[in-house]
Amino acid sequence: MKMLQTIQKAVRGGIADVAVHRMRRKALKKFLYYFRKGYRDKKYEAWERDYKWQAHLLWEQQLNTRLYQQLLSDKRYSEIAHTAVRIESKTNLLFSFEKMALRDAVKTEAGARAFAVGLYNYVYGEQRLEERFIAFTKVLEALPRKQTRVVTWPLHTVFGFIANPMEHIFLKPKVTQAAAKKYGFEFDYRSGPNWQTYESLLAFAETVRADTRDYQPKDYIDLQSFIWVQGSEEYPD
Repeated sequence: MKMLQTIQKAVRGGIADVAVHRMRRKALKKFLYYFRKGYRDKKYEAWERDYKWQAHLLWEQQLNTRLYQQLLSDKRYSEIAHTAVRIESKTNLLFSFEKMALRDAVKTEAGARAFAVGLYNYVYGEQRLEERFIAFTKVLEALPRKQTRVVTWPLHTVFGFIANPMEHIFLKPKVTQAAAKKYGFEFDYRSGPNWQTYESLLAFAETVRADTRDYQPKDYIDLQSFIWVQGSEEYPD
């Protein structure tokens, strides 16, 4: 009986593996339908990659490690916060209410200081990513709140993503959940920023990296864009 149960479990697992393989092949076909040359497609670069990369380059110019440290040393916290907000505004990654919530939160000197210091430690700190992620969550939770909440998944993840897309990825909850379902990936989503979900998102992205390695993804901008195409209503199946 035990042997029979083992065989049945193996068969079910094999069927599941085949189903997941088909789902992922379908996802790749969808991506290539819109962008024939994958991550190197000119249309892909124009529609999905370029504006995110340009925001990253702007960050590198205005808030790189050396300049950021100098601004902190000079206690120019409001300048840091406003620069980060301005760079993010070059993208369409946040909803308007999220942009407004952050602007309101950093209007005071205390709010600007907390955000500037917390963001530096998140992006440039030497601790493990998990520790930096959790610490930044606490920073956002403590920021002044005027109308809407500051702690959302997109707002939490957008600045790391812009500053260092080799380490950080951006999360839009509904789109990512839809993409994971279509991809056959067990995405551990929980409402509100938490390390377990972010770690699961990184695993999802790394799965996509492995599955699309023939198209040479460069960073999490490419992997996030692939996920976006799978789950967004902007790209019908």
